[in-house]
Amino acid sequence: MRTVFLGTSEFAVAVLERLAESEHRPLLALTRPDRPRGRGRKLAAPPLARAARTLGIELEQPERVNEAPARARIAEREPEAVIVCAYGALIREPLLSDYELLNVHPSLLPRWRGAAPVERAIMAGDASTGVSIMRLTAGLDSGPVCLAEAEPIAAEDTYGSLAPRLAALGGELLVRVLDRIAAGEAPAFAEQDESGATYAEKITAEDRLLDPRRSAIELERVVRALAPHIGARLALEGELLGVREARALARAVTVGELERAGERLLLGTAEGALELLVVQPPGGRPMDVAAYLRGHAR
Repeated sequence: MRTVFLGTSEFAVAVLERLAESEHRPLLALTRPDRPRGRGRKLAAPPLARAARTLGIELEQPERVNEAPARARIAEREPEAVIVCAYGALIREPLLSDYELLNVHPSLLPRWRGAAPVERAIMAGDASTGVSIMRLTAGLDSGPVCLAEAEPIAAEDTYGSLAPRLAALGGELLVRVLDRIAAGEAPAFAEQDESGATYAEKITAEDRLLDPRRSAIELERVVRALAPHIGARLALEGELLGVREARALARAVTVGELERAGERLLLGTAEGALELLVVQPPGGRPMDVAAYLRGHAR
């Protein structure tokens, strides 16, 4: 099939790579413009831009994909399907009606519509999540679904371990749907059950902050959900200490206090204690807690 691909993130890169291996290799990839990033605010390309160049796929980086110049570039390729995956901007009319737009979304819709479905599933303690292939509509991830498959969330899963599995699954499901369409089998789309809809809001600074008034199990899930791409933080003596790895313990420590036990560091929570395993001081690199304590005698 003749396809065009819209995406931006590392998650989208994995789906693009799988699509490029198939008989539906995109004729064009569109992603967001280069933006200043990092402490030096140097201009950097989105992950998908780098991947498209490596794969030899023609690339466009329009400021606004819904405006006439970008739509014209898509139209030139006469796509039979336009794939959207973690693009990071809303797709509007007339683009929505011009093509069959298939969206690769990393959740079992209607659960976790929105910007951060992988993180929110881990934070909520879900036993599983998955990937849905859906028709893109004007609503927020509310279009009909034609194929979905579940993926278990292991007790030790972080975003860094779960997201690649979901991306690989998404690529396989997408190719399966496109194979069916190419064979003349129209996919059966089912409307979502609105009563089961939940929303995965974008991760905020407040979401990152470890609040000891919550249980240790909840805080461990926050750490896992934000590792390694965003990172949880703990307010400590006027600074924000990054927390990259932690585990919940059934141990009593005064709520909000940090207890040092040899080379271990325990945060008292509303229920149990959170043992900090890998931390990141402000302006520093991640380190195990033993190294951190040696440099921060209390």
